[in-house]
Amino acid sequence: MTIRAAVAFAAMACGLGPTASIAGPCADDLYKADLEIGKRLDELAARGKAGTESAFATMHRQPTPATIAGAEEKVGDVSQTQVDAVRGYLAEAKRADDAGDKAACEKALSEARGLMGM
Repeated sequence: MTIRAAVAFAAMACGLGPTASIAGPCADDLYKADLEIGKRLDELAARGKAGTESAFATMHRQPTPATIAGAEEKVGDVSQTQVDAVRGYLAEAKRADDAGDKAACEKALSEARGLMGM
């Protein structure tokens, strides 16, 4: 392998590799809130009414908090208004984190947790 080819290969490998990202001031809180909300939805699902299994559920994919919330909404354990509000607050928290506004992020996460009874 010539030097030119080796340098080209190394440059290509670096260009295609993962890039470093900078976590916002609220990244850990966002991660924890996502886990907590998912856990709360699991609790609601465990004690709530049973629903029919959807075709999506049989596709061997891991459920997300959003898909669990959608299923809970369909059987009446969580209202669509509540689901939409929690999603809105989580999106607001993410935008605040991206902007470096820790106080706004924490406020939005607090609102989301409150709606989930946490």
